[in-house]
Amino acid sequence: MQKIEAVIQPSKLDAVKDALVDIGVEGMTITEARGHGRQKGHTEFYRGREYSVDLLPKVKLELVVKDEMLDKAITAITTAARTGTIGDGKIFVSKIDEAIRIRNDERGELAL
Repeated sequence: MQKIEAVIQPSKLDAVKDALVDIGVEGMTITEARGHGRQKGHTEFYRGREYSVDLLPKVKLELVVKDEMLDKAITAITTAARTGTIGDGKIFVSKIDEAIRIRNDERGELAL
C-alpha cells in the first residue's frame, strides 16, 4: 500500500476528485491548507500599499492506494491538477505498512 499526499490549487479539487473516482479510488481525505514553494508567494497592492502574500491557499489530498494503483493515481492527479504555471503543487508518496478499518477490524488492503 502507498500513501499519496498531494498539495494542489483549490480550483482543481473537483477535477482531481473526479479523475480519482474514475480510476476506482474510493476514499480520500481533503484538508484546506496554506503554503508556498519556491515562488515564496507574491506581492499585491491594496489601497496604494504594497503587501506580501507569502502563504497561498492550497488543498491537501491524502489517499492510500494499492501498489498497482499508484501510477494510475499519480497520473490522474497530475493530469487533472496541471495548469502549467508556478504553484500547481506537489505529490509525495510513502509506503504504508498497515491499514485497519476501525468499524470491523479489517486489515491491509481490505481496509482501504
